[in-house]
Amino acid sequence: MSLVRSAPPLWLDLGAGMTRIDTELNRPGAVAFYLLEEGDRAAFIDTGTHSALPHVLELLRSKGLTPEQVDFVIPTHVHLDHAGGVGAMMREFPNAKLVVHPRGARHMIDPTHLFAGVEEIYGPERAERQYGKPLPVPVERVIEAPDNFTLALNGRVLRFLDTPGHARHHFCVFDERTGTIFSGDTFGISYRELDTARGAFIFPTTSPVQFEPDALHRSVDRLAGLKPRQILLTHFGRVEEIPRLAADMHTVIDAFVRLAYRVRDRGADRQRLLMEGQHDILLPRLRAHGCTLDEAQVRSILQHDYDLNAQGIGIWLDRQAA
Repeated sequence: MSLVRSAPPLWLDLGAGMTRIDTELNRPGAVAFYLLEEGDRAAFIDTGTHSALPHVLELLRSKGLTPEQVDFVIPTHVHLDHAGGVGAMMREFPNAKLVVHPRGARHMIDPTHLFAGVEEIYGPERAERQYGKPLPVPVERVIEAPDNFTLALNGRVLRFLDTPGHARHHFCVFDERTGTIFSGDTFGISYRELDTARGAFIFPTTSPVQFEPDALHRSVDRLAGLKPRQILLTHFGRVEEIPRLAADMHTVIDAFVRLAYRVRDRGADRQRLLMEGQHDILLPRLRAHGCTLDEAQVRSILQHDYDLNAQGIGIWLDRQAA
């Protein structure tokens, strides 16, 4: 099987030692993670699930790198589309250290509770089929990275920024050399199918279980305030025009909150109304952005996010009422 795809490629060279890797989880072009190279040393930022490991090993071979040359595995947070492959990678890369948010470290050392939460959302059969059971990481190989922690990949300085709002165990990684931020889910979702002549289209991810709109507003402002040259999203790929996209993120976060309060007392209908309400918010914005995909295509691309976002908003609403 060729690993070079016309749209999108399984991996894409972004320059300056950065490569985007498509996990093809759910569909091509939905979930990415990144290889960072500096000289003869390497790191991975996010991992996808365990199923991405064969592609990772082939990518390393294509670049003349061995598993022994991987120094760090860095999940931005411990949701399994970002960290499900951590244990498998750590077993394959004998010299690597796992760099993780302090709130997420225990879930990588013992992922039992983490996977139980995923089973609760998806059901046991789908959870194992989609993500696989994550493997534990020995505690002695774990580095906890609090706010403003720095480490060097062969002299290339990476700074870790505590960025709650999507999850309390979330950091973003700032590559000081290139002005690049690896944002995980903090800076939202921007699928390349929704790009137009006006540029990228973006919206927040509020998936379970720690959506906090005020914290997310602050985290978006923090990332934009660094004036990065580019932000590399897990969902999906590179975006620029950061001030415009940050403003769009703030607008849609507020729209999601207003939607949440409108439907909070609708009982069994709430999930459906939250899903439909997101569509009613985003479709007019897409049309104003110049998107010409028909409504069925838009729904096909966004339905998975509508579902997860609605669950996360619902959990936030329940906490507000508690």
